Amino acid sequence: MGEPVKSNLPSAYDPKQAETKWYNYWIEGKFFEAGKDQSKQPFTIVIPPPNVTGKLHIGHALNVTLQDILIRFKRMSGYDALWLPGMDHAGIATQARVEAKLREQGISRHDLGREKFLAEVWKWKDEYAQNIADQWRKLGLSLDYSRERFTLDEGLSAAVREVFVRLYEKGLIYRGKYIINWDPKARTALSDIEVIHKEVKGALYHLKYPLKDGSGYIRVATTRPETMLGDVAVAVHPDDERYQGLIGKTVILPFVEREIPIIADAYVDPEFGSGAVKITPAHDPNDFEMGQRHQLPQILVMNEEGRMNELAGKYQGMDRFECRKQIVKDLEAAGLLIEIEEHVHSVGHSERTGVVVEPYLSTQWFVSMKPLAERAINAQTQGKGVKFVPDRFEKIYLNWIENVRDWCISRQLWWGHRIPAWYCDECGEMTVAREEPTTCPHCQSNALRQDEDVLDTWFSSALWPFSTLGWPEQTDDLKRYFATDVLVTGYDIIYFWVARMIFTALEFTDQIPFKDVLMNGLVRDAEGRKMSKSLGNGVDPMEVIDQYGADAMRYMLSTGCTPGNDLRFRFERVEAARNFANKIWNASRFALMHLEGVSAEELELKGPFSIADKWILHRLNETVKDATRLLERYEFGEVGRVIYNFIWDELCDWYIEFAKLPLYGEDEEAKRVTRSVLTHVLDQALRLLHPMMPFITEEIWQHLPVEGESITVSAWPQVNEAFDAPEAVHEMQVLIETIRAVRNIRAEMEVPPKHQVSLMVRPDGETRQAFERNEAAIKRLCGVNQLTIDPALARPDKSMAAVVTGAELFLPLAGLVDVEQTVKRLEAELKKLNAEVERVEKKLSNPGFVAKAPEHVVEAERQKGEEYKEKREKVLARIQEIKGS
Repeated sequence: MGEPVKSNLPSAYDPKQAETKWYNYWIEGKFFEAGKDQSKQPFTIVIPPPNVTGKLHIGHALNVTLQDILIRFKRMSGYDALWLPGMDHAGIATQARVEAKLREQGISRHDLGREKFLAEVWKWKDEYAQNIADQWRKLGLSLDYSRERFTLDEGLSAAVREVFVRLYEKGLIYRGKYIINWDPKARTALSDIEVIHKEVKGALYHLKYPLKDGSGYIRVATTRPETMLGDVAVAVHPDDERYQGLIGKTVILPFVEREIPIIADAYVDPEFGSGAVKITPAHDPNDFEMGQRHQLPQILVMNEEGRMNELAGKYQGMDRFECRKQIVKDLEAAGLLIEIEEHVHSVGHSERTGVVVEPYLSTQWFVSMKPLAERAINAQTQGKGVKFVPDRFEKIYLNWIENVRDWCISRQLWWGHRIPAWYCDECGEMTVAREEPTTCPHCQSNALRQDEDVLDTWFSSALWPFSTLGWPEQTDDLKRYFATDVLVTGYDIIYFWVARMIFTALEFTDQIPFKDVLMNGLVRDAEGRKMSKSLGNGVDPMEVIDQYGADAMRYMLSTGCTPGNDLRFRFERVEAARNFANKIWNASRFALMHLEGVSAEELELKGPFSIADKWILHRLNETVKDATRLLERYEFGEVGRVIYNFIWDELCDWYIEFAKLPLYGEDEEAKRVTRSVLTHVLDQALRLLHPMMPFITEEIWQHLPVEGESITVSAWPQVNEAFDAPEAVHEMQVLIETIRAVRNIRAEMEVPPKHQVSLMVRPDGETRQAFERNEAAIKRLCGVNQLTIDPALARPDKSMAAVVTGAELFLPLAGLVDVEQTVKRLEAELKKLNAEVERVEKKLSNPGFVAKAPEHVVEAERQKGEEYKEKREKVLARIQEIKGS
């Protein structure tokens, strides 16, 4: 870029215009596409695929912003950085949404049939996938769209079938009758981790089960009387003395009149209820296990909709909860209800539909987890596993995987990967295959029908890090980019997703799928509450972007969190981030104004450097070092703080202030040096900030006299040891403290800006030269017309004083202020502050206010009180100082 700079940066930054313009430019320039330079070291992130069920929420925005920061940082650091995008078909969730839409039209999926219904779901998918892609663009994500995947695309479907068949052939996938979690609303099985357990106020019903021999009854306690119709035994603990004489006897099951035995099993807790429990193997997982041990029958008394079936006798057709009420009434009428005890217990609810989950005996497909988990546990405990950030999540992961149960992978849905199993109606044999068979391999009949069920969504998601790169084919991308480097995900899906990706990758690739797992927390509201529709406290990230710009939201989200911890969303912090953007914009306009007409050749970075130049170049080195180190450690909040302090405080507030002296002066060489330093530091600062705030940094960078097509592919700043100047830092510290102290005194004394004052400095031996070398800058920046520097100086009468590093400062009051008027003003201010302190203390001592007001309101009052006290102390000190002078 040899052409002179044109200072045409508008007076205000327009995020909407910049965001559209630069995102299109990045896509057209293919800056996000990986693989262009094979000599570079690869760095890979696969996006946690959002569900095609709706729009991205603020939690998604946090998660993808952190990933984008990492990928932009690595791309600028010279890596062949691949961020692979994609979306998840989200079986239950998507099917439920489409079914709800059809219900509004008075249609069910069964009216349409499987094929037409799936066509409707694909239409939904296309619409919502486009919405998500549009939102990715608005967020500024540097995704490689040329490699985008979908969990139901052809390649991923092939990977799913391959995994299913291989596990089946190894005996790790099996079909069997087991108690599973059943969602009666969605009419599908759920895995254990798709069940949310909530504490519910229920009841413990104490019932009489009459003994067959007529000698009395056994007292049974249950929380679910409706399942008694499927009871096959009553169990007691073998050591429970109360029931020793009853073990082996039989009871008559009320209403059904079935004879059932009283058995002994060590699983029974003698302390719970009456110590005698009813056993219903078809409707309770623990009863199922006990039934297996005692060879008891399994009687299923409900259908898939949660209604009582023909085995429920007169209760057939009733909803399960309606049946519960009726049975309790009937038990009471028959004199078989002893008491109803209030009972708080944990009840499973479907994560998808919210209904109470029914433990249900059903024929399902399962993955045998122990052998797969074993390998993952060994890798982790032998130091060859995944690094969790923060490391406390490793224990959570290991605890779950060490106690893992077999995984129910079949779902009674139409949307998803259909199970690759075919049944022959001729010979009754089953065939599991990668491709659809035309004839039965057992009897050559063509009377084959495929299993109606689909696989759990998480089955395909578990393969995401390698299936997206082409596995099972040994593609170039798979060889180059797998294993991936980091997974950024919420801590709430360690079990659902993270653990499953680890054990499948180890099983099918012999590698862990990612080196690091970075856990981000939830985004909560300003009061720390979880965002929800019922509270109406949700935040739409697209609305935030429309109001404040993508950069402001990205900066707020990324700097407001620490790994693994929740973040509180506060709009005032988004406003502060927008103010930061405006500060950079205005500083850049100032710089460009002084670069007007200057060619790049004139901006070669060489001295002689002023003390301010040396200081800012040294501080740039330190900022580069800190920001790089912190980014490598995923400490985004600290990265933001370091860059913010450098840009706002040091570059914008102090260096530009010092730069004005030569830029508005007559010394052309000093101007040239200042321009070169200002250009270099601004360029490097924009690069440091770019991963967090990509749009505004690109907009400004394109106006600077620098080489390159885009800041996106510019080099990440490096430490230049030639610019290390710790002595300049000390000298600038003295100057900044001095200027700040004089300005504070002027402000407190209400001295008009144009009014020149006298300043007397009593330095120690080390700082004397610093004051003498920078006399002109001190005079100009402090509004001083007479400066005295003397180590032997005595404090003059009637003066204000301040202490800085290595010196004492005195400002004579004569000619500075009207002493009497100033004391009067300060005393009036003191009176106001006393009143405010008293008001706050009175409020905080009121138990009603402290107990009833929201926590953040009480805390705000406390902070106000502290601020008023602090101001009061300062005013009091000034009054004493002036009066004592």
